Amino acid sequence: MALYGYARVSSADQDYTLQEQALKQAGCDIVRAEKASGTSRHGRHELKILLDFLRPGDTLVVTRVDRLARSIKDLQDIVIDLKKRGVSLRATEQLIDTDSAAGKAFYDMLGVFAEFETNLRKERQREGIEAAKARGAYRGGKKSVDNDKILELHSQNHGATKIAKQLGISRASVYRALKSVN
Repeated sequence: MALYGYARVSSADQDYTLQEQALKQAGCDIVRAEKASGTSRHGRHELKILLDFLRPGDTLVVTRVDRLARSIKDLQDIVIDLKKRGVSLRATEQLIDTDSAAGKAFYDMLGVFAEFETNLRKERQREGIEAAKARGAYRGGKKSVDNDKILELHSQNHGATKIAKQLGISRASVYRALKSVN
């Protein structure tokens, strides 16, 4: 029965050193760490490596469950998968140990609150964007496709692939631009 740690921070300017130290103090010989959003498992290569590696009797240790997942569904999917494989989950800063009924209940509640926090953040962001639009201060992201340049190159008998390579965009973007003028 081995303890394996997982540390995560959301952005490049954050540091996971304190998480790594806490996981090593909790008895983890191996700690995988990464800088990636916790809203989904997409792009979280260290987590995938660790989840694939865990064996029956092992324990996955995190400092807090929000380091593992930000949505209750994703968190539950991870725990269900771990449980099927005979792997436990433990958090060092929360009373979570999926081997006990109380720990499982507490983990469920924390997952709900992590998802709630994410949804509140999205609502605040949406409200801020709407307010900025009302003031005329929000114009969206900068346009990445220059339709005039696409049309110019197309009029010079350049094909979609050549235009896309030259402008650093996808062929689909070229086709959309050409379709919009026809």
